Amino acid sequence: MIDLTFCELREKVVLNIVDGRKLGRIIDMAFTVSGKIIGLIVPGDKKFFKNITGNESIFIPWKNIVKIGEDAILVELLGEGCAPRPLIEEEKKEKNCR
Repeated sequence: MIDLTFCELREKVVLNIVDGRKLGRIIDMAFTVSGKIIGLIVPGDKKFFKNITGNESIFIPWKNIVKIGEDAILVELLGEGCAPRPLIEEEKKEKNCR
């Protein structure tokens, strides 16, 4: 296993081996408070001018990463919508206020 930085990871294209779909490049990562990686976040479908960090983002659980190669990251995601990205603390507070 080689060590990679976030900058190196975000340069790789993410591909779903289930349907061959190109999911794009990593826009964020999710961690536990102890620093363990729980997943990667890639942009969802880009429709018009929607913000790529909005709720349309796709969360890829770390257990679904099959291989990190030189040029690509292979993942195994089943289902149409994949996994929604986890809410950050500010969004959880905002959602509870509604």
